[in-house]
Formats: sequence, C-alpha cells, structure tokens
Amino acid sequence: MTFFLTGGTGFVGRYIAKLLRSHGHEVVVLVRNPSKAQTLAEIGCTLAQGDVTDKESMRNAMSECDGVFHVAGWYKIGARRKSRKEGSLININGTRNVMELMLELGIKKGVYTSSLAVNSDTKGKTADESYHFEGKHLTHYDYTKAEAHKLALEFIQNGLPLVVVMPGLIYGPEDTSTVRTTLVKYLKGKLPMVPRKVAYSWAHVEDIALAHYQAMFKGKPGEKYIIAGPTHSLIDAMGLAHRITGKRLPRAVKPRLMRFLAGFVRPLELLFPLPPDFSSESLRILAGATYIGDNSKARTELDYEPRSLKDGLSTTLWHEMRLLKMV
Repeated sequence: MTFFLTGGTGFVGRYIAKLLRSHGHEVVVLVRNPSKAQTLAEIGCTLAQGDVTDKESMRNAMSECDGVFHVAGWYKIGARRKSRKEGSLININGTRNVMELMLELGIKKGVYTSSLAVNSDTKGKTADESYHFEGKHLTHYDYTKAEAHKLALEFIQNGLPLVVVMPGLIYGPEDTSTVRTTLVKYLKGKLPMVPRKVAYSWAHVEDIALAHYQAMFKGKPGEKYIIAGPTHSLIDAMGLAHRITGKRLPRAVKPRLMRFLAGFVRPLELLFPLPPDFSSESLRILAGATYIGDNSKARTELDYEPRSLKDGLSTTLWHEMRLLKMV
C-alpha cells in the first residue's frame, strides 16, 4: 500500500516512516525542503515538496495514496506572538487543509495525530476518550491542538474515514523537544529542582509509531484512541533516572513556587524575550499540571502494549549519555 505522511521529518514521523518501509509499504513524505530529508529518501521514501499550510501543494502527491497519516504539528512552549501565529497556521489551518483534501480525493482511511494536550491540565483525573475539557488552556499549543481536534471530529461527522490517536508525553532517542532538554540537563547536573504533582502519561516513540500503524490497519474509522503510556509523576521519573544512571536527584519543590514565578514573569515576557524554560507557559505547566490518560481502549482494540517507563527511560538515557560521551 502507499501512504501519504505529513510530519515525516519530525520526531514521531521519522519512526512511522521507518516502520511503514520495514513492512514493505510505499511512503510519500510531504517535506518543505527535500534537501533536509535525505535520510528518508535513503530508506526508500518518496519526497514530495509542499506544506500543510498550502493545500494545493499536497494534491498531486496525496492523490495516488491509499491512506494518510497526518502527523505534522507545531510544538513550542513559551513561544512569542509571531511563533504563535505559525502554530495556529500549522496545527489548525494545516489540519483543515489535509482533511479537506482527503475528502475531495476520496482517501480510503486516515490517521490523525491529536494529543492528550487537548485536555490541558486534567487536575489529577485520568482522562479517557469521553473526557471533555472546559476552561482556559495552559498553553497556546494546547489550544491549537484542541481546535484541530474539534476539526477532526467535524470532518468525521461529514464522512471522513479518520482514526484519531492521542499520544501523551513522547520521549525516546532522537527527540528534539523540551523532554530531551530536561533529560540532558539532568544528566549534566544542571536540573536543580523539579515540582511535585506534575505528572504525564509517558510513551516511548517506538510504541507511538507502532500505535499509529495499528490505528491504520486495526482502528475503527470515527474512533478516538488514547495511545499514552504509563502514568508517572515527574519526580517519579527522575527517581527512575537516578536509579538507572546514578546521577544526583534534583530537589523536589512545591507547585506554588512555580505558580508564583509564572505570575512574576508574565509582565516581563511582554517586554523582554525570555528563554522558553522560564516563560509563564512553562511555569504554569510545572505548577502541578497533569497530562494523563487511560489507554485501555487502545490496548483492547489496537493491541497497544506500551513499555514501562523504566525500560524506555533506560534506553533513552543511555543513548543520551553516549552522545554526551559520558560512557
């Protein structure tokens, strides 16, 4: 079969492309700059120049495909106004463009990568697919993914044969997100403290890629599947990292300190560019937020079997330690 893939040069997309090729499928990857995607060409992917924000740039490449994986997304915490506009263009408008085109071309099936972030802070509740968030989102990323998620459900109501998958916190080798930044800081002894109560449903990137594959071949069109991994607090994760590496544990602090700092920096960041880690958005997340979900439905219907955080974190940390020449 032939699949159209957006976001193929991103963290999750690269793993999906490799998995599809390993099963003998043809993969057409949408890329802005083909010269920066040669590793995908080397494994046999076809590179199609285009952009999710330009609907017509995708038409010819998508038209010959059996299915679509829409993985492309903008992910930045603490982004300034100009970058936030880009986030809306990619996450919301880009999703609309991809799904309109899928309907127009009569694509047989698609998988859309949503996120547990559509629920923002669940305040300790483990959300399932029926969970409905009400309130103000903690970050612009959360907001844009929630709006795109709503769009996906509207397209499903209009007849699009789409499966929606909702990953939790994704980690693993080759990551470029703030998750990797946190782990590298920890390994270097530059992570002085972590807040209590903050918790995520941690999913290794290989498990996430496989869940996408299973969603395409086993998922029911019109259904949502939480493909998050096991839930652990950030402090628990750091405890595992300590047992794996022997590196010093950061100091645990109360969430109210982060809430105070978030309020303190809010007026400052309107005047001065602050590092993303010190933005009010980042600090709000660290003030006890929980991004957690129940993967029971995916386990039952997609045969989803995420690895333990201990196993996944071990391979990830040793990978980073090798890059840092610590081993």
